[in-house]
Amino acid sequence: MSAHVAILMGGWSAEREVSLVSGASVAAALKSAGYQVTAIDVQRDAAALLTRLYPRPDVVFNALHGRYGEDGCVQGLLNILDVPYTHSGLLASAVAMDKPMAKQLFRAADLPVADHVIATRDDLLGGDVMDRPYVIKPINEGSSVGVRVVHEGDNFSFNGTEPWGFGDEVMVEAYIPGQELTVAVMGDRPLAVTEITTENKFYDYDAKYAAGGSDHELPAKVPAAIYDRAMEYALKAHQVLGCRGVSRADFRYDGDEIYLLEVNTQPGMTPTSLVPEQAAHVQISFPELVTWMVENAACDS
Repeated sequence: MSAHVAILMGGWSAEREVSLVSGASVAAALKSAGYQVTAIDVQRDAAALLTRLYPRPDVVFNALHGRYGEDGCVQGLLNILDVPYTHSGLLASAVAMDKPMAKQLFRAADLPVADHVIATRDDLLGGDVMDRPYVIKPINEGSSVGVRVVHEGDNFSFNGTEPWGFGDEVMVEAYIPGQELTVAVMGDRPLAVTEITTENKFYDYDAKYAAGGSDHELPAKVPAAIYDRAMEYALKAHQVLGCRGVSRADFRYDGDEIYLLEVNTQPGMTPTSLVPEQAAHVQISFPELVTWMVENAACDS
C-alpha cells in the first residue's frame, strides 16, 4: 500500500493564497508519484486539524507559509503527534522566522548581513531611525509581506495612522543596492544561484507570486567567486539555523560583497517558485523534489 501523505495548506496568515497554490501543486505531484494524498486546508481550529490528522498519516507535507505555519507552531503540534513532517523542525523554524534572532546567529557565524535597528511605532513617529535608503520589515513575516523600501527623496513619513498589523516593533535595515540573488538548499546541497529582476520597486509580494512579476536569470550572471560564495553562504546559513529538508537563502550583491538577507524555511512551491526552478536546473523534476522531501521528513525527538 502506498504511503499516506497529508498536505497542510492554506492557513490564516497573510500568505494563505500562496500556500493554497503551493499545496495544490505538491498534491498533484505526489499523486503522480503514487502517494495516497489528503489535502487539508488548515483553519484556526486546532481540534479540527487534529481530527483531520486521524487516522495518523505516514508523513505530513507542510505547505503552509507565514506565521503559525513556518514559525514553529504547527511543527510543535506535529512533534507532539510524533508525525514526520517536511522542512525544518520547531527551533530552526522559529529562529529563522524571527529576523533579529536569525541575524544574530548569522553574524556570530561570520555571515555578512546588513546593519539594522529595531524600531517601535513611537520611534518611527519621530522620523528616520537610520540614514536613507533603508528597508522597513515586519519582524516575523515572510514573502515580503509589509516590507517597504524608503529611498532618499521619497515623500515618506510614518504618522501612525497607516494600517500596520505587524506588532509594535519592526526591523529597519540598511538598503543594499545591487543584484537580488537566491540559493535553494536541499539537504546538504546548494542547488544553484538565481538572479531575480523585477519592474516593481523591489522584489515584493506581487513580484514573487504574480505571473510575470519577476524574471529569473538561472544561473545568475555574477563572477564565479561570488556565485561560489553565495552557494557556500546558503549552505552555512541552513546549517547555522539547524534547518533540514529544503530551505532558500536570499542575498543582495552590491558589486563587491554579498549580504545574506534571510533564510526561508518554507519556500514556495507554486508554478513561479524559485526552488522547483533551481531543482529542474540540476535535473531534479518537481515530482522527484517533493518525493525526496517526503522521504526525508522527520520529527523532532
